[in-house]
Amino acid sequence: MSTTIEHVACTFCGCVCDDIVVEIEGSRIAGVRRACAVGRGVLDEYDPEVRRPTLRGREVEWEAAIEAAASILDRADSPLIYGLSSSAVEAQRKAVELADRLGAVIDTTSSVCHGPTGLAMQAVGEATCTLGEVRDRADLIVFWGCNPAASHPRHFGRFSLTPKGTHTPNGRKDRTVFVVDVRPTGSSKQADHFLQVDVGADYEVLTALRSLVKGNDLAHGSIGGIPVSQLKDLVERMKACRYGVVFMGMGLTMSRGRHLNVGELFSLVTELNDYARFSVIPMRGHGNVAGADQVLTWSTGYPFAVSFARGYPQYGPGEFTAVDVLARGEADAALIIASDPAAHFPRRAAEHLERIPTIVLDPSESLTAGIAQVVFPTASYGLDAAGTAYRMDNVPIPLRRLLTSGRPTDEEVLDRIIEAVK
Repeated sequence: MSTTIEHVACTFCGCVCDDIVVEIEGSRIAGVRRACAVGRGVLDEYDPEVRRPTLRGREVEWEAAIEAAASILDRADSPLIYGLSSSAVEAQRKAVELADRLGAVIDTTSSVCHGPTGLAMQAVGEATCTLGEVRDRADLIVFWGCNPAASHPRHFGRFSLTPKGTHTPNGRKDRTVFVVDVRPTGSSKQADHFLQVDVGADYEVLTALRSLVKGNDLAHGSIGGIPVSQLKDLVERMKACRYGVVFMGMGLTMSRGRHLNVGELFSLVTELNDYARFSVIPMRGHGNVAGADQVLTWSTGYPFAVSFARGYPQYGPGEFTAVDVLARGEADAALIIASDPAAHFPRRAAEHLERIPTIVLDPSESLTAGIAQVVFPTASYGLDAAGTAYRMDNVPIPLRRLLTSGRPTDEEVLDRIIEAVK
């Protein structure tokens, strides 16, 4: 007996596509429609089998694992809580509560991807919109330092390039698309115009565009490897469009300049609003990394890199970010939630993580789980747990429970740990 569930949301990437159709047979997913290839893999390959938690590699009862985790955190002088981007809002709130109770440092994966975006937004502001507005209104779209053809497979089809909207009834024919990147990509092949910027020269190009918007002339023949004539053409199109949107990615945040690059882009977008309606949207990666920033901001006033060591939240990018805390050897225990820093952090940080007692909450196996003292195999939000995730444009999307596995959620495990450390 099969059941068809519509309007299912996928948590693979920041698009959080919520138009997916899933067929359930018994306790397994039998078919998936509309999802991209990666999204189908996330849904099709999920194993809902209930597994017991492990303590130093041995299976134990849940209560014993909770007590062991609480003991580790109680003994720690400087615990670190990290991850959150693949969990749900409900669990993220519990993580902040636990950090407050422990006097811990809490950080999200934003610090290693779009942390500079947050710094730039705090410095100069952000003129933004929703993906629905992009679909319905945008006639000029610029992708800068990102490759959604690979990272967000359905972005083009659902929101940006081809969908037909209220003011874009002809879809792709109603839009002009620019891609700015250091090399040709799958996205640049689908653009009308490709501007290849020199590695590390994004700041110079953005500053040149701001100057051109203000009516200044440029003495050089090219800026950052891009002919000035092409920059002038882009500016003319930006000022003449009806509704323009820039999507920016880690090509800006993780290259030389970082938050200065993003600040220049945000300022450019703000200044373009003197001539046309213009917005910018960061291309967030994990399914709920935007939600993690939202939860920390409304709970502490800051989006990531927060320390409760003094009994109140302190903000310190570079000081309280997980990579830096671990690389300096300051953390003496770690709680990792729905993330795999052992696989992705710099070597010095990953080696210190391996030396300290670590607790992991994750529905899947990972390198970090392999080195952890306590591992909780929790439910996966959007599969066998309901919850809430924020899309890349900060629109909250409900996550439905498709399967009944019996696994506890991150929220439930964190709640029990909070009770145990009281």
